[in-house]
Amino acid sequence: MTFRTARDDLLAWRGAFPTDPYEADGPLRAILAGALPAERTAALEPVARAFGREVVQVVAPCALRYEHRAHLPELTRYDAVGRRVEQVAFDPDYHTAGAVVWGSGLVALTGLPGRAFEQATLLYLLSLEGEAGHACPAVCTIGLARALRRVASGEIRDRFLPPLLRTDYRTAERASQFLTEVQGGSDVGANETVADPRGDGSYALSGEKWFCSVADAQQFLVTARVPGGPPGTRGLGCFVMPRLVDGAPNGVTLRRLKDKLGTRGMASGEVDFDGAIAWPLGPVEHGFRTAVGVVLNTSRWMTAVGAAGMMRRSYLEASAYARHRRAFGSPIREFPAVRAILAQLRVSWLGALHLVFALTALEDRIDSGSADDEAVLYHRFLVNATKYACSVDATSAVRQAIEVLGGNGTIEEFSVLPRLYRDSIVYESWEGTHNVLVAQVLADLRRLPILEVVAGRLGQLCRSAGSLAGDRARAGLDRAVDEAERAVGDPDHGTRFFRHTLDRLIVVARAAYLLEAGQELAAEHLLAAPLPEPDAATAARVDALAEE
Repeated sequence: MTFRTARDDLLAWRGAFPTDPYEADGPLRAILAGALPAERTAALEPVARAFGREVVQVVAPCALRYEHRAHLPELTRYDAVGRRVEQVAFDPDYHTAGAVVWGSGLVALTGLPGRAFEQATLLYLLSLEGEAGHACPAVCTIGLARALRRVASGEIRDRFLPPLLRTDYRTAERASQFLTEVQGGSDVGANETVADPRGDGSYALSGEKWFCSVADAQQFLVTARVPGGPPGTRGLGCFVMPRLVDGAPNGVTLRRLKDKLGTRGMASGEVDFDGAIAWPLGPVEHGFRTAVGVVLNTSRWMTAVGAAGMMRRSYLEASAYARHRRAFGSPIREFPAVRAILAQLRVSWLGALHLVFALTALEDRIDSGSADDEAVLYHRFLVNATKYACSVDATSAVRQAIEVLGGNGTIEEFSVLPRLYRDSIVYESWEGTHNVLVAQVLADLRRLPILEVVAGRLGQLCRSAGSLAGDRARAGLDRAVDEAERAVGDPDHGTRFFRHTLDRLIVVARAAYLLEAGQELAAEHLLAAPLPEPDAATAARVDALAEE
């Protein structure tokens, strides 16, 4: 094989990426067709096709530039005549990509209750390019918009919500959520930023926030301690704060921007408040409930969707590369060790895809007000478990794809994978670390009859499969439920071992949804992990999965 032939193979690999990633994603389209009324699918499909093409044609080349270290956001504190402006300057390509994202309606759909499937589809397609500098701003804006629509007073909603729902990127306002403080981290109850009533329904906030993604946003959702409130999270109010008041910084100072491992195209920073004016989102005594129940849970759902999108891209990159890259006289997909990785990548992506859209179905019902009590309980489990599982698996999937590409997979200009790897690791920490999410699931199981709901729903899916894989999934479910019951009843055992138990539950959940979708081979392979039997049946399954 000559140099020229090898380069031609690489060009063929690069040309193999679908120009219409929505049309190319049969499992996604099948999920939507099975979940949505025909008229909703018919309305969504042309939007998804057009946006997917723009992600490939516009967002991808723009992100390649503005995610490069030489073109990252920069803090601008003063304008040319010395006035304090506290702005963030971006490469022009950042705004070109932003116009595509906001123009898709991804954020604007928040104004219509019960459009979770549409939003998840668009975010999933965007996430083929990782966070791409705009996934986080879009998700944060969706979270605040949901809070304004659901819990804010009419006056506050009418003032702050409409600018968030514009599709014109030039006039739309973006939002962020500032909860974390340097002494608190995941321990939000330790937060010290204070909110003092001003006597007119507004509050003056003073303090600092430590990790503030989308530091350039025009609206901030901020938690702060209300005077006279109880200690811990129960004493926190939840507020909406404009960046500017009468065109001047609203007591908001950007201390510095963070030099992050990933999600580098969007600006994260440290922020100080000095009498910044803000308005409560609903009753101040319900502040933490609003911050978690509406805003953080929205972000957890959409972070999981984004992780599934990155897993899809990892599979596409690795499978196409294995078809075109030659070594030792053959395409590398001919080697069983490579096929094993491709099979695992496909199963990981499919498992994540079906899990996040099961969660999306719950989000759709809750946001539209049509969810019953059982659905709300199941959502409480699934939103934390899915975010935890998908963010862990996304990092693993990207790393496996890099392994298929070899040394080429580590080169920034060669493929998107290095950027996805950095982004996926950041996603793992967003909206709660793994241990925090696992602890939340365990606490919920102890307080509420959630385990019964989980066992009932997943058990029904396993029984409906009517196959050996379904029987195996049911046996795995029974074991995981037994372990969970012990964790609920034995605090020391639960604290030490529940993460392992939750891993078992999530494997069964993914397998159950794969079986429901008719993805029998993928479910079998998932249930056989991490060490499938070294027999002919396993080899045949791997070969079949690697060929798809």
